[in-house]
Amino acid sequence: MANNQGPQGNHDPAGSTQMFRAFVDEGAPRSGRSAPAPAGPRIGLIIGVVAAVAIVAAVAWLALA
Repeated sequence: MANNQGPQGNHDPAGSTQMFRAFVDEGAPRSGRSAPAPAGPRIGLIIGVVAAVAIVAAVAWLALA
């Protein structure tokens, strides 16, 4: 059984907590605002969903006809 201290202790023998905090702090945005997402991938997703629905409807129509 490992001898790691729980929430009451600050000792982290692997240093994973410090590494995680450094990772989170590194990825944090520098300003208060985040940049808006580009519309390109969203439009592609919408077109893909519409195409998938159309294909499923066509297959169902052919199967039931």
